[in-house]
Amino acid sequence: MYKLFTFLIILSVIVPSNSEGKEATVDSIGIEFLGMNSVLPSPGKPAHFSGSLQENQINKYAKEIDSERMKSISLCLKKIKDNHSINDWLFYQLIRRTAEHCISKKEDYVGYTIYKWYLLKSCGYEPLISISSDKILLYVKSNDAIYNMPLKNLNNNQYVCLNYHDYNFDIALDKEKFNNLVEINQEGENFSFNINKIPSIDKQAYESRKIYFTYKQKEEQIDLLVNPELKGYFKNYPVTDYQNQFNIPLSKVTYQSLISALRQKVNKLTVKDGVEYLMYFTRNGFEFENDTKAFGREKRLSPEETLLSEKSDCEDRSALLYFLIKEIYNLPMIVISYPEHVTIAVKLDKPFKQQIMYNGESYTICEPTPQKKDLGIGMTPKEFEKKSFEISYAYNPNE
Repeated sequence: MYKLFTFLIILSVIVPSNSEGKEATVDSIGIEFLGMNSVLPSPGKPAHFSGSLQENQINKYAKEIDSERMKSISLCLKKIKDNHSINDWLFYQLIRRTAEHCISKKEDYVGYTIYKWYLLKSCGYEPLISISSDKILLYVKSNDAIYNMPLKNLNNNQYVCLNYHDYNFDIALDKEKFNNLVEINQEGENFSFNINKIPSIDKQAYESRKIYFTYKQKEEQIDLLVNPELKGYFKNYPVTDYQNQFNIPLSKVTYQSLISALRQKVNKLTVKDGVEYLMYFTRNGFEFENDTKAFGREKRLSPEETLLSEKSDCEDRSALLYFLIKEIYNLPMIVISYPEHVTIAVKLDKPFKQQIMYNGESYTICEPTPQKKDLGIGMTPKEFEKKSFEISYAYNPNE
């Protein structure tokens, strides 16, 4: 991973002031994150959790790790977040890496989880811990719609589980009792899963990718730059609603390379043909594979994840096509959900072929997923022509 620049936010009580400009020392730790090398105060010798999964034992351990060093680490983390406008989800990835430096996840999973709770709490969120006889779940207060993670509702607040993936998304919550709930903070802010910005990353961290596809019997090629590391930051990102998923932006370098290349291709085309070109790029540039086979579970990829992946499904391609049309043409669009399929429709100046009516306006189907028959713009797969659907999300540039 390449360095963008180095953060040296180390309190003088932890590291002498003349250490500025140096790498991590015995009194500090270095954490690589989003192309940056962040140097934080050392947490000191780790204290392993040695008790049982009981409320009093967890509270005791929490008091043991609470120290001036940990408070200094939390302060540094908050400064990094504020200085670079890092959204909550990516900030949580930084918290995870920091907790791993404090204590090994592999060697002491309970201790590692409590360190994450501590850092979330001290950085201003409202986390809580739920325990069974042999499992510890970490939740955080959030108002967002999350569909594939355990949720708890307490005191009119929703809490979303953050570490369900560590148990392979396989806990019989309806059978296994999690009666011992440890509330951590009563006044913390809501954690948001909304991602409206990817922090700038050094261009050197990117690599080239060529995407090949066919449009009107002609072989096309789009060259862009991608950062494979970003895929890891979204690995355990939960299933959110379509409005959130479809509007997750691309990183700056990928955006500039892709949008510039596509604009050159569609520059001389009509809007309808340009939208169709983007549709074929999205449809034929990637192999199809459903989530169950690819991930063993439901997962919705962000547009950047789709560009990083060799394979994707209908929801992922719909999100990418939506994003491309929005950025290049900024047209009104709707997301159409069938029981087993997702696609989009676009409001063109002149309706074309098959239409979907929404709020008195005509939208043209743009199918971004490969079908048995090659479908041009305005064509719906035959098996869906008479099936019921719902409009899951509508985008209007003027709203």
